[in-house]
Amino acid sequence: MTIALIASVIIIMASASEEESSITPELALQKLMEGNLRYAEGNASHPHQSPERRAELISGQHPFAVILGCSDSRIPPELIFDQGLGDVFVIRTAGEVVDNASLASIEYAVEHLGVPLVMVLGHDSCGAVTAAVQGGEAEGHLGSLMDFIRPAVEQAREAGEGSDLLNGSIDNNVFNIVEALKSSQPVLSEKVEAGELMILGARYRLDSGLVEILE
Repeated sequence: MTIALIASVIIIMASASEEESSITPELALQKLMEGNLRYAEGNASHPHQSPERRAELISGQHPFAVILGCSDSRIPPELIFDQGLGDVFVIRTAGEVVDNASLASIEYAVEHLGVPLVMVLGHDSCGAVTAAVQGGEAEGHLGSLMDFIRPAVEQAREAGEGSDLLNGSIDNNVFNIVEALKSSQPVLSEKVEAGELMILGARYRLDSGLVEILE
């Protein structure tokens, strides 16, 4: 590598690190939603996938958002938000179920990497939530998933969701996870109270490719 190329890489790394370390929760959300719109419209730019980007990331990472999403193969966060290497810190479990390992991963991103935004991303036709709605015996370790999601299903039933029980359960599951993360002590709750961290829920639409913020 020539001296000129090394210098240019160092400059790029410094500017990228400064930009990503100072990003606000609102700007992080804006970047995600703009990327999703590009993807949904078929105009994805596929950023940060070059050899130069790999060189920038050798010394460390500065993701601007945490995505806690489902393991469903139709919903890869880097693709649907049109992001690249080092942009998003991703945790994926079936039904977005949170265990100690996934919670610790989120805390690491927030506390040590300075990530200002956590998005809990549900999606249409979630298989894990569908199984919880249908009930019955769950084999192997699947029972732990059902136990986690079941309160969301009961909330939807009590609200009289009826024929829309699945969709109500999907959204309730996201809302429950968001609230649990916001109140998780000491790391996440303190960051939220200080205004340094935004935690919100969203839902991915399989037909349009769009992500909708849940409120």
